[in-house]
Amino acid sequence: MPPILARIAAPIIALALLTSAASASPRRKAAPAPPPPAVLGDTVRVAITTDAGVITLDLDHLHAPVTTENFVAYVDRKLFDGTTFYRAMRLAWGTQPNGLIQGGTQNVPQRTLKPIAHEATTQTGILHKAGTISMARYAPGTATGDFSILLADMPGLDAHPEAIGDTAGYAAFGRVVAGMEVVARIFDAPTSPTLGEGFMKGQMIAAPVRIISARRVPNAGAVP
Repeated sequence: MPPILARIAAPIIALALLTSAASASPRRKAAPAPPPPAVLGDTVRVAITTDAGVITLDLDHLHAPVTTENFVAYVDRKLFDGTTFYRAMRLAWGTQPNGLIQGGTQNVPQRTLKPIAHEATTQTGILHKAGTISMARYAPGTATGDFSILLADMPGLDAHPEAIGDTAGYAAFGRVVAGMEVVARIFDAPTSPTLGEGFMKGQMIAAPVRIISARRVPNAGAVP
């Protein structure tokens, strides 16, 4: 993609991800209290079992401790169980497949913990490459229980402090180590032409892919 188009496209991609939970249920009850901090090593391996197969992630606790501990809190409390991957954002440019899938709690109050501090890519050094897992958010510091997995490199989601507007990017905190074929299957799932609002219209999966469970598993390797 030419550089000038990259500059134009990056804010569009960012806004699309920024508003990713806009169609979620309104908050009607107080969010559950967060659990005590988990005792974690430098890398935490998590297996997400879905109707389409298993996605295994290595989360980088060493470089993104706040975001990793938040995700593990959802895992340990089984708050992702029964949620879905509900969105496939497909980009027409670049090497295909290009885009991301998104899943999580969709702001359902009974499943959603308190927002966390934002860990920018300039702070963590974890960039938005193919296979990266990253938190969805509104403004910086509002991420809760929705996340995305990338099909391709998406540098527009990294922090760009030299730009204008919301330049903080998104909080990348790990990568897929097994199951990218499952990510691809979810990405290829049919989407509804009418569901979704604004940038998300046409990106909502017609039959969302159920997350059966998300669990910590042993034998985590180092995240490069």
